[in-house]
Amino acid sequence: MTGKQTDKILLAHGGGGQLSDDLIRKVFLPKLGNDTLAELGDSAKLDLDSGSICFTTDSYVVKPLFFNGGDIGKLAVCGTINDLAVAGARPAALSLALIIETGFEIALLEKILDSIAAEAKKCNVNIVTGDTKTVEVGAVDGIFINTAGVGVRLEGVELGMDKIAVGDKVIINGTIGDHGMTIISAREDIQFQSELKSDCASLAGLTCQLLETVEGIKFMRDPTRGGLAVTLNDVARASGFSVEINENDLPIDPMVQAAADVLGFDILNIANEGKFITVVSADKAEQCLKICQSHPLGKDANIIGEIVETTDVPMVELKTKIGGKRIVQMPYGRELPRIC
Repeated sequence: MTGKQTDKILLAHGGGGQLSDDLIRKVFLPKLGNDTLAELGDSAKLDLDSGSICFTTDSYVVKPLFFNGGDIGKLAVCGTINDLAVAGARPAALSLALIIETGFEIALLEKILDSIAAEAKKCNVNIVTGDTKTVEVGAVDGIFINTAGVGVRLEGVELGMDKIAVGDKVIINGTIGDHGMTIISAREDIQFQSELKSDCASLAGLTCQLLETVEGIKFMRDPTRGGLAVTLNDVARASGFSVEINENDLPIDPMVQAAADVLGFDILNIANEGKFITVVSADKAEQCLKICQSHPLGKDANIIGEIVETTDVPMVELKTKIGGKRIVQMPYGRELPRIC
């Protein structure tokens, strides 16, 4: 598309007429095209050889749209794939819906679509259906994205809080807080000695390998908004057991920790976009850890704690580096808005 009338998004691009058709055929299909999407039907027809599927949806409003380690497009694909992955499913197909502000540059849209296409291809997942809406200036901040995903649940895999037992180990596949601190530093143009980088990544390759290899995995979740604190408090509340983690065992990039300290954030509350925690039986924890550490997305994995008996109310406790203990509380609100 060239020319003053077509190098930016117009309200008419969402009107269902010729401009809408041009946007789909000249911008979207060349980037995302596959046989299913090319039919341009009202819904996608999927052949899934499974009696059990998982389905998820999420919306992405991150600011800024582009950041070190990714952008809103990559984030949308990774986020939805990861929600399927930690549910014990192999992602099969995604939908893509965009709400775009009038005046948004089509060149930037194409850059985001390139990122979406690259991440989807990397994960062997197709974008099979979608929708585009255009709105007036100020109605959204450039572009918002919604993705929904369908995945085939791995045979024999049954994950759930109800399977967690005392003595189970808690493993995380890498450093925490990378995404949230990268976003806030980029948003506020805060410069640190070393450039922060988001951990935005699709986890299905690693989670599927674990679930197909290791018996005794009880539960998985990706600690996104609210970080490790929210995820582990959810585990404690739902399982009825307490969670004890060790500060010395938490994998943290020193630069990320320094940034959190300077800005006054608790690293346990900061969002991640390429991490998952798994609760696994004690006798399988080392096997699980070894597989994680042999994978690019798990090289910094570690056993960070265990499930313990509850004496009163289920809680999360952190054993500090100096030998004390502190309660890790559920964050009250949003420490960092617009991080995903």
